[in-house]
Amino acid sequence: MLKSLYVRDYALIEELRVEFDAGLTVITGETGAGKSILIGALQAILGERTSPSAIRSGAAKAVIEGMFDQADDPSVASLLQEYAVDPAPVIILRREITPSYSRGFINDSPATLQAMRAVASRLIDLHGQHEHQSLLNVSTHIGLLDDFGRLGEACESYTDHFRSFSALLAERDVLTARQRDMEEKRALHAFQIEEIDRISPREGEEELLENERRVLEHAERLHEASVRLSSALYEGGDSIHDQLVAVRDELRELAEIDLRFEEILGEIDSACIVTAETSSFLKQYGEQAAFDPERLEEIRTRLVDIRGLARKYGGTLEAVLEHRRRIGEARDEAERFDEALDALANRITTTQEALSGAAVRLSARRQEVADAIREAVEEECSKLGMVDCRFEVRFSVDEDPEGWILAGDRRMAAHASGMDRVEFYISTNRGEALRPLARVASGGEISRIMLALKTVLARSEAFPILVFDEIDTGISGAVASKVGQSLHVLAANHQIVAITHLPQIAVQGDTHFVVEKYVEGDRTKTRIRRLVENQRAEHLAGLMAGADVTDAALQSAQDLMEASRKGGA
Repeated sequence: MLKSLYVRDYALIEELRVEFDAGLTVITGETGAGKSILIGALQAILGERTSPSAIRSGAAKAVIEGMFDQADDPSVASLLQEYAVDPAPVIILRREITPSYSRGFINDSPATLQAMRAVASRLIDLHGQHEHQSLLNVSTHIGLLDDFGRLGEACESYTDHFRSFSALLAERDVLTARQRDMEEKRALHAFQIEEIDRISPREGEEELLENERRVLEHAERLHEASVRLSSALYEGGDSIHDQLVAVRDELRELAEIDLRFEEILGEIDSACIVTAETSSFLKQYGEQAAFDPERLEEIRTRLVDIRGLARKYGGTLEAVLEHRRRIGEARDEAERFDEALDALANRITTTQEALSGAAVRLSARRQEVADAIREAVEEECSKLGMVDCRFEVRFSVDEDPEGWILAGDRRMAAHASGMDRVEFYISTNRGEALRPLARVASGGEISRIMLALKTVLARSEAFPILVFDEIDTGISGAVASKVGQSLHVLAANHQIVAITHLPQIAVQGDTHFVVEKYVEGDRTKTRIRRLVENQRAEHLAGLMAGADVTDAALQSAQDLMEASRKGGA
């Protein structure tokens, strides 16, 4: 229940507080007095977007606050916890609007507009001035049908499968595009892998081969020099080794005279050893060094092959090996893509089956609900003066050979709301064929049909508060009386707030407020006042007759009130 609405510095409102009661509250007032301002203020705390232009001229900010008694509704308590707000019996939604930003609060905790909308959607249903026109938009019909049938769980199940299937198809598109790109390169990569693997170069091989090539090309010189140097170092009577030995022997004799010569004897001994070892190495090298033309040609050919690869794949052997690693990984990835696509295809098939099942089940539930909503709407329309009204929900599907929904041997397009196309058909006069609602209903009929729908939806929904902004569009007289009576009946189980211009509706109110515009000093302001019982007749007479209230108009208003009390207005 909406307990109160506080508004400060919003549009023409300087400050006001409205205390609401249960039952039917009607709000009247001259055109332009500010009734729509109240609705705008209410929409602000329901999380709708606002404009800085709504701030009252000269004020720093506008403040709107609504207090709701949520009667320990567990769904509301759960929602509050989801948005980190401690559950409480009373919920206060507040909106502050400044020239540069707006802020929202739930029970004094900062809240996003999304949070405010989510919480408000569990408390109140606001039927705006032009909402009845939404019936002319066929796309809204399926939602109304689902709301009436409480098909939220079935719709959510379908939506989950729809999103999953859409995501899988998107994933398949990405993988397929990458696979196509890989396929275009697969033949080239296969050729390059075969070319590199045929030569099979090894890391560091070029440097080793180049060194071996130089040795073979200079084998004769290396042999001759090794033999000559080995002989000079160790062989013959005047070899370097023999000369070092002679020097060593004489130094030993000198050391017996002066011990300081012993310091260099070790160096000479080492030189003798090194000379002998070097000569041995050179002798062995000279014996092994031989020109091998076949091996030299083999090395030259190998180097040509390796350097040919290097010219094609990066300039160096390291670049060739890195390129081979990359294209090898690309080949392996392409093979894994085939496996991934196969696995994805299985998931797509499974999810499509689940999607199709959910769509078929949801459609069957809707078919069942269609009969119930038809009977309920026809009954309510009859109460609203449309006694010959016939209402029908018609279904269609889009056959599509590429459709996502499989039902037997049929394929149908999948939409965000299911496989069904839903449209309301109506006949308002006896003997007339049913036709699309959007094409045959008049303005007054649309208003009454929307009220009928709201009435039947209210039976199945938990909205404790229903707000109607000018539900009386396009009606008058006896029809207006029936609309008022219907609102009064609806108010037995819901708190109803209705803005109206018609006395036949206003008279049904359990509580009656009047919105007035007045001038104070040099400022135009808006205020709202609650009518007491003895003021209502005069105000209703004004709604009937205009500014000049005659005795006859006053008597008619009193008669209208008396009839209302007896239940027949």
